[in-house]
Amino acid sequence: MGAAVGVEDVGAVRVVTLDRPAVRNALDLPTATALAEALDGLDDDPGLAVGVLTGAGGHFCAGMDLKAFLATGQRPEVPGRGLGFTRRPPVKPLVAAVEGTALAGGFEIVLACDLVVAALDARLGLPEARLGLVAGAGGLLRLSARVPRAVAMRCALTGEPFSAQEAERWGLVNEVTPPGEALDRALALARQVAASAPGSLRASKELLDRRLAPSADDVARQDELLEALAASDDAREGARAFAEKRPPVWGRTP
Repeated sequence: MGAAVGVEDVGAVRVVTLDRPAVRNALDLPTATALAEALDGLDDDPGLAVGVLTGAGGHFCAGMDLKAFLATGQRPEVPGRGLGFTRRPPVKPLVAAVEGTALAGGFEIVLACDLVVAALDARLGLPEARLGLVAGAGGLLRLSARVPRAVAMRCALTGEPFSAQEAERWGLVNEVTPPGEALDRALALARQVAASAPGSLRASKELLDRRLAPSADDVARQDELLEALAASDDAREGARAFAEKRPPVWGRTP
């Protein structure tokens, strides 16, 4: 893997670490690509049963690297995979260990995991509307299928994050731990998962995921809206305002 993604196999558990702490593990295209490769390796290795995804430096992932987006025009999307794996998650179970921030694409990644352990002071949310974008890596589709409409709307329209306790209340987090202990608990949970039969794990995950899978029409409309927004002046302004640490000035249509 590249330096931005660490991989360590501990028995039947693959631990994948987003390792860009200077930018709160925000994703650029090389990082998203390395993440996809790490999880492909999880599926391809018969000795591995489950993955744990975490972030270095006290944060999970702050989403898309907006400075890299401004510099290159590239979104951190792997063809056919989304943000590393959000469009096509691994076949094997994946546990998120969340410390600090899991925002925007970082929260979309959490929503694409199967089990989530979060530290008490973690913050999770979709602030894309404040940046002139939309959570188009599956986050809005997954969120709307799992929480009441009013909760999803508040998250999407205000950009305000959830606390870990709120996320647990809505069923988005399995366990809340003291700060600094999310990874240890996620590893313990992953070892519990790894004790089950591999075929049973795959079949169970597939059947449960079928209940939440968005329709082809939903995905097509999501992609259409995302492409239009990503190419908009508001998206550029949102990224510039973030980089310059100032409030954005949006273009207003009649």
